[in-house]
Amino acid sequence: MNPVVLAFVGDAVFTLLVRERLALSGHTHTGELNRLASELVSAHGQSDALSRILPELTEAEGEIYRRGRNAKKPTKSKNATVAEYIRSTGFEAVVGYLYLTGQTARIEELFFTEKDGENV
Repeated sequence: MNPVVLAFVGDAVFTLLVRERLALSGHTHTGELNRLASELVSAHGQSDALSRILPELTEAEGEIYRRGRNAKKPTKSKNATVAEYIRSTGFEAVVGYLYLTGQTARIEELFFTEKDGENV
């Protein structure tokens, strides 16, 4: 599948999972929820998350990441560096790949478990 299409799906999946986690976290002010979600799902936030999980990717996941990172994108980011945008597209491609292949437990393992005291 086209890596940009995987990134398209991955963006939606990651956004939903982040919003679900935040909604269940006990925060009650929608302004705060929106701010936190925006930080995590932004190109900058995804690039940071990628830095934490990149060493844990399987060979297949790494290949999907590289294909997404290197894919020609039809748009440009307004609020991120070119490097962050490129990395975040690869990140989203991995999430899309995992979701579409039914590997939701792997998404949880990579992105939503504690790593060095930090949750992605």
